[in-house]
Amino acid sequence: MASVPLSAPTPVQRKLTHVSAEDVAALAVGAAIFGTGGGGAVYAAERIVERTLREHGPVELLQVEDLTEDDAVIMMSGIGAPTVGIEMLSSSAQAETLLREAEIVAGRKITALMPAEIGGSNGVSPIGWASRLGVKILDADGMGRAFPEATMISPNVAGIPCDFSVQCDVVGNVIVKKTIDLKWLERHARASVVAAGGICLGAHYLLTSETAPGAVIEGTVSQAIRTGHALLSSSEPVSAVAEELKAAVLITGKISDVARRTEGGFVRGSVTITGTGTDRGRLQRIELQNENLVVLEDGEVLVSVPDLVTIVDAETGHAISTEMLRYGQRVSVLAWACDPLWRTERGLELAGPGAFGYDLPYIPFERKSAR
Repeated sequence: MASVPLSAPTPVQRKLTHVSAEDVAALAVGAAIFGTGGGGAVYAAERIVERTLREHGPVELLQVEDLTEDDAVIMMSGIGAPTVGIEMLSSSAQAETLLREAEIVAGRKITALMPAEIGGSNGVSPIGWASRLGVKILDADGMGRAFPEATMISPNVAGIPCDFSVQCDVVGNVIVKKTIDLKWLERHARASVVAAGGICLGAHYLLTSETAPGAVIEGTVSQAIRTGHALLSSSEPVSAVAEELKAAVLITGKISDVARRTEGGFVRGSVTITGTGTDRGRLQRIELQNENLVVLEDGEVLVSVPDLVTIVDAETGHAISTEMLRYGQRVSVLAWACDPLWRTERGLELAGPGAFGYDLPYIPFERKSAR
């Protein structure tokens, strides 16, 4: 479902120093595209964050190279099944509780938040939380997209340990976890999410000026805003987004089948797209687990994780998250290359096809490989 901006898009600065209410529409559009189907639908987050910024003011956008020894950054995000998030909105007290508990465990003041993933509502909501809490936002995230599991995060690729995590559900229950690694964190966090009704908020990975460089995907908040502006200001939005991201349009057609279920804190399934127009006669299937994972056509893998695949409305260019896919929608499928960090041996171990149970080799996707 396309998100309608609350205000007209404004020109993008060469280097963003703050995120204001006027940037939220573009940020939401861009974050939805980087969500690769996951991260949660942005509609509610967009409106909540814009209102929060108007009430509490813009958020300073901090670059990694600007971090000082006094700064401490923590990732904050929603955890759980995006389908549940449509109906169960978070409480304004959750972010405050998370920050307070994180500071107690860390033993120091948190000066900035960072999205765990730039994709979907998890790329938008931290801006509002930062404004309400009076802290900065780091112009970076932990994925450069959205991924469904705690292990699939850039500091883990870089070998940075996660000393603790905090979870808070909508009624105020708080759990502090100190697990031996992120595999155990994923198991415990997912069980807590299920107990909380399918979704909650979490904070983890305390980063500093020493540990953040090389362990985060830099510039992604700014990039999401630029991508959103490219879409909102163009009469040919799909082409504009593809050009901005150096992406390929794999197919344009109609959704002819959706198989989707919510289990274990994830949305799992597949979607089939039947080509129309110049793509008539073609058929593509996209496998998903919260996010779009693998694109198949005629038995051939066209794209796979960790490269990015997003389904967008063929007319408006707005991304359609996995929980909003419906039979008959007219869509285009965009694909583009992931951050180089994910193409390392460790990155592919954590988030390549094998990490999702697919017995197939990873073949890096480049725009010229699209048909």
